[in-house]
Amino acid sequence: MILIVGGEASGKRTYAEGLGYSRKQMADAVLNDCPVLFHLERLVAENWEHAEELLEPLLKKEVVICNEVGSGVIPANRPDRKAREATGRLCILLAREADSVVRMVCGIPMVLK
Repeated sequence: MILIVGGEASGKRTYAEGLGYSRKQMADAVLNDCPVLFHLERLVAENWEHAEELLEPLLKKEVVICNEVGSGVIPANRPDRKAREATGRLCILLAREADSVVRMVCGIPMVLK
């Protein structure tokens, strides 16, 4: 599995397309049979209390794409803070198990692992 992280509109989806995946192969914040999951942070936000239960199905994906959520202003409301924390913790677990981790900045991939 390849984990791709980066800020909003940093080129994550374009990078995945460069790996040979079409947009039709990318599920947007939903677990289905597509090889690529896009917007992991939105999927986690829907049910942050059970975010770690997503680990096993996500490890079966070929690519997981997530917006970075750990920078910037900390959300004022509790659910948003909890979702942000759960997303970060899940990304740590995914990165640990991933074959490759890529951080995108201004369309430039930085291979971290």
